[in-house]
Amino acid sequence: MIPTHQALQQARDAGLDLVEVAPNSNPPVCRILDYGKFKYEQNKKEREAHKHQKQSVVREVRFKSKIGQHDLDFKTKVIGKLLGAGDKVKVSVLFRGREIVHPEIGRGLLEKVQARINEQGLGHPEKHIGMEGRFMTMILAPTPQKVAPKPRTPREPKAEGEAAAAPADGAMAAALRSAGVEETSAEAPA
Repeated sequence: MIPTHQALQQARDAGLDLVEVAPNSNPPVCRILDYGKFKYEQNKKEREAHKHQKQSVVREVRFKSKIGQHDLDFKTKVIGKLLGAGDKVKVSVLFRGREIVHPEIGRGLLEKVQARINEQGLGHPEKHIGMEGRFMTMILAPTPQKVAPKPRTPREPKAEGEAAAAPADGAMAAALRSAGVEETSAEAPA
């Protein structure tokens, strides 16, 4: 443990900064370093971490309560493509005028879409069916893709002559010889 004034003097002599690294420990821990370079490296690590994150986008597909079968099939296919691309999809049913007194029509429509997406294995509901003003909505999230394990290549078997020589000429034996330790046989004397 060095007194604060002595640590500050050492930092000034070196042309660096005294930075408190762990203020909550007892005693506080400080380091002598270039603070500008330290902040730059931290920002660089943060940017690198953000670079590998995928931003999830919520896309919306709207239906009307009186939709034809072909339109329903087409929009369900669009939802499948969006989920396949990794985006979340907000599926909405718009009620116009007096249609809002029949929410069961919208609920049935959303359940039908959800069933088709589940059949294809493309997504699962993240937020279940609910009313938001004149819209009945649900949010579907993509099913996480399973990453296939890398195929393992088997090792080539050693030749019989190499197998016998390996223990004597191995890295451990070389390290023991350099340390000045004599090799002993595997069998203990009786």
